[in-house]
Amino acid sequence: MSSLTRRALLSKLAFAVSASKMEEESHTLIHVFLRGGADTLNLWVPYADDRYYHLRPSLAIKAPGTGSECAIRVNEHYGLHPAMKPLEAAFKEGRLGAVQSVGADNTSGSHFECQDQMEHGDSMLGIPAGGGWLGRFLRLQPTISASPLSAIAIGTTLPESLRGAPSASVLEHIEDISIRTPAGKNEPVITALNQLYGADVSLLGQRGIETLTLFRRVASLQHGNDTPAYGADYPKSPFGSGLREIARLVKARLGLKIACIDLGGWDTHFFQGNSSGQQAEQIQILAQGLAALELDLKDHRSRYTVMITTEFGRRVYENASLGTDHGRGFALMALGDRVHGGHVLGDWPIQADDDVNLNTPGPGGLVMETDYRHVFAEVLRGSLGLDHEQEHRLFPNFKAKPIGLMKATT
Repeated sequence: MSSLTRRALLSKLAFAVSASKMEEESHTLIHVFLRGGADTLNLWVPYADDRYYHLRPSLAIKAPGTGSECAIRVNEHYGLHPAMKPLEAAFKEGRLGAVQSVGADNTSGSHFECQDQMEHGDSMLGIPAGGGWLGRFLRLQPTISASPLSAIAIGTTLPESLRGAPSASVLEHIEDISIRTPAGKNEPVITALNQLYGADVSLLGQRGIETLTLFRRVASLQHGNDTPAYGADYPKSPFGSGLREIARLVKARLGLKIACIDLGGWDTHFFQGNSSGQQAEQIQILAQGLAALELDLKDHRSRYTVMITTEFGRRVYENASLGTDHGRGFALMALGDRVHGGHVLGDWPIQADDDVNLNTPGPGGLVMETDYRHVFAEVLRGSLGLDHEQEHRLFPNFKAKPIGLMKATT
């Protein structure tokens, strides 16, 4: 984190919500964005459709079998990419699910435009709603959005999805949240400040005590046992270390409601690979990272939901450079105890060879069957309690329909 960003975060901590509110049982939505347009056809392999193999002679993943290069069968139509092996148990135990052919109504094929639209929660038609979709959601939830740690982004910049949030922080490590002294010992400073604020009965004094309590709780994470639970092994990558930081914050119960993290490298126009190669390496980082998070948070599974999205899928057929070009629909995934997992929802969208990429305007690929806002709204309902009145304000002039990805809430 840059010093400027860090100073801004520490400044905002002075107005943090009370420690008692942070200790309340809470739920965290972890939003994973696969930047670059992920080819989810090779994550969720449609092995039962011969056209998949016909259109991808070099890139297709082998049908389920006994070899390490074969897809992992999950039902009579789909198999997981072999690098998704770490998440096989989560699917079969009902914690991982997917919705096929999700997308936006943007046909530009532009990474920037499609990411921007999806993060703002807009349509190509109508007036933009303003700000990011997660930022708007937090504005609709004043009782949970007052803390600077209610929403975080792992990295160095704030994602568009959190634009307009009442409070959102950008950090790379929990250690960014600390009082730093030349001697490296902050407890004497915290004690002195605690005595100073303790004598002040005003709102500022109360907020000062609450902020120092937060610093102490964060410091206990920094100096305590930092070993992930159950031997969870995060990938040695920025994505892996970012998920580890999110897990630490979830376990600490600091009031975290939304955490955003990116995994780039999915724009596979050239030499994409199949069971090995460029894309397989990214899939391995994704699967190992999410599996490590699941294991690390095994005792906290009721307290988080992960949603994994991308800006668009890839074309059904491979190109002359042994890669795939920009497409439309993709498989959106969700992971957690509140997910109605063990299913790949949505109709299989390839109708016939002569329909592929020809009868849909804009970039080819899977036809967009489900507007992404249907899924975003359902994930928020099932994880953070979005109600119908808030839903209309979150996505103006849009009526979300049930998808079945999340378990029914009462």
